[in-house]
Amino acid sequence: MANLKEIRNRIQSVGSTMQITSAMKMVSAAKLKRAQDAITQMRPYALKLEEILGNLSATLDLSENAYSDTREVKNVLIVAVTSNRGLCGGFNNNVIKAVNQLVNVEYAGKNPKVLCLGKKVKDAYKRTPAYFVNDVLAEQEDIFVNLNFDRNAIISEELMHLFLEKKFDKIVVVYNHFINAASQEVKTEQYLPIVASVQEEGKSSGDYIFEPSKEEIVLDLIPKSLKIKLFKSLLDSNASEHGARMTAMHKATDNAKELQKGLKLSYNKARQAAITNEILEIVGGAEALKS
Repeated sequence: MANLKEIRNRIQSVGSTMQITSAMKMVSAAKLKRAQDAITQMRPYALKLEEILGNLSATLDLSENAYSDTREVKNVLIVAVTSNRGLCGGFNNNVIKAVNQLVNVEYAGKNPKVLCLGKKVKDAYKRTPAYFVNDVLAEQEDIFVNLNFDRNAIISEELMHLFLEKKFDKIVVVYNHFINAASQEVKTEQYLPIVASVQEEGKSSGDYIFEPSKEEIVLDLIPKSLKIKLFKSLLDSNASEHGARMTAMHKATDNAKELQKGLKLSYNKARQAAITNEILEIVGGAEALKS
């Protein structure tokens, strides 16, 4: 009977876990709806603004647009975007693997540093030489606790400052691109310097009439575009996190149901065996009395 008690306890334990994973799935589904609406509304605007930014950069001289200053890469900053919590499948590990590839292979020997946005990637890098410490940015590392454009703007402005001051020659962003609730894709995008758009053959090279002046556009439109670009990456990552967690909790709930089903079958078999054994003992005792 001790075996039956052990199985019964396991059934109750799996049932409790299943209730937790089911509740987490529903919470993530509710959060996903809001996060998905946010990135769906932002993405067309951000992509169009990025296209204009690339075309604009192609028409400006380097003296007019310091954000397109392509110089020898000696220092690289990798902005890694993950979540603050786990239980979301390979969401965080996929970003960390991509960052490891950049640090150890692609940018090896170019003094790569990692800016951590999200607790999980910070835990992975805070004890390594690649971990980037900055007083302004350190206050925004937990940006997903309260994700908004103002906090994003602080990070963007500091990144632009670091690039213009030549502290870093190249800045890239690594994040999860939201495709749908069940799938995300790790992307590595160059943030600075701005890459000018490559015009297709037979198309206009983008000869613009500037109103207001080029100087005002550089001071206003380009920084605004860079802020929007980073914010899109953060919204993408936020939606991807909830989608990944919802999918992971859905699979965990299904696995718990299968495990509980198997345990109940084992419990019933053990119970039937115990009852049969008791019957045999009673019959054996009765036969012994007769004899």
